[in-house]
Amino acid sequence: MRRILIVGAGQSGLQLAHGLLAEGYEVTIMSARTPDEIRNGWPTSTQAMFAPALDTERRYELNLWDDQAPPIAGLRVNLSAPPGTRALDVIAELERPAQSTDQRLKLAAWLELAEHRGATVVHNTASAADLDTLTTHGHYDLTIVAAGRSDLAAAFDRDPARSPHTTPQRGLAIAYVHGLAPDPDWPAPHVGFHAVPGLGELFVIPALTHAGACDILFWEAVPGEDLDRWPANGSRVPPTEHLQTTLDLAKQYVPWVYERCRNVELTDAKATLHGRFTPTVRTPIAHLPGGGVALGMADVVVTNDPITGQGANTAAKCADHYLRAILAHADRPFDTTWMRDTFEAFWTTTAHAVTAWTNAMLQPLPEHVQQILATAATNQAVAQRFAAGFADPSTLTDWFMTPTGAADYLASIRT
Repeated sequence: MRRILIVGAGQSGLQLAHGLLAEGYEVTIMSARTPDEIRNGWPTSTQAMFAPALDTERRYELNLWDDQAPPIAGLRVNLSAPPGTRALDVIAELERPAQSTDQRLKLAAWLELAEHRGATVVHNTASAADLDTLTTHGHYDLTIVAAGRSDLAAAFDRDPARSPHTTPQRGLAIAYVHGLAPDPDWPAPHVGFHAVPGLGELFVIPALTHAGACDILFWEAVPGEDLDRWPANGSRVPPTEHLQTTLDLAKQYVPWVYERCRNVELTDAKATLHGRFTPTVRTPIAHLPGGGVALGMADVVVTNDPITGQGANTAAKCADHYLRAILAHADRPFDTTWMRDTFEAFWTTTAHAVTAWTNAMLQPLPEHVQQILATAATNQAVAQRFAAGFADPSTLTDWFMTPTGAADYLASIRT
């Protein structure tokens, strides 16, 4: 039986662990936190997972909240220009519903379930020295690092050719709330994307947390601009103060959202998160001082800004891709050639399109994208094709990402 070590207990690491367990592998998971510490801690993310990513979870019976999580019907895109005035309104329906489950709830349950299904779970914060020891003593056939928010990411070199940014592109501020009134124009659960040109964006995401159905109010602020009200050094703001700042900005810049917020309250005492990070692509292999090697996955090697909502989706797809590659490799050694080829195939099929689209959306919208969204406001076919891009960003490449592709597509629509 082949032995796999997975360092990190997030979306990608735990999903891969469950797949490997089901396929007969011996799996050890190294988690910095216990299930109770995850469940009772602060949020670590937002997430809106679209149908293809959800399908990868369902393949190994990880869809524990299908009957509880609000079924997200689509996206509503608003443009606040000038600030406080709604200048664009696009309702884009999804072909199949998306979901958002608080990762405090999800990852705690998945970690417990992995141990129940036969994984060895070690609760320890792994250091680079630990990783060196683990990979050089022959305990495991393959070591995978899936702890993207740990210091271990530094063991993987930045890929400058694929990493155009050297500083954070947004300040991020999240609040999980109860009491948000439904959108009067579209009461079905949907992701709201409210852009304030030059300043940032507010996302409103229907979700499920341990206290039941809720919504996530998520500001993305251009650093140094007026929406950037949370400390850049990451020092924690009291949750009630965090929520008040969130609402004050909504009242000023997106008042149609604020009107729905009059009765909101935090879902729990630890319902907020703020911070910032630099979008970075890293090389997939860590070469350690003792001669060992480890393969990075998901946001260890591809860290994108959450503006396109692809973090958890990319992590799920990465877990699925790596699982298939491991199974296909059978009993052969997991050498550096296999590691590099596995990551490059994932980059080509999935991560490249996500990264290109995300980096593009962090910039002022080019004229051809403005034309697409203006057309989508009155044409459901265009709106639905745009929504489909969130489920599979590779479908955006030939029409959304270039002026020529957009012009050809819009001309065909007019015809």
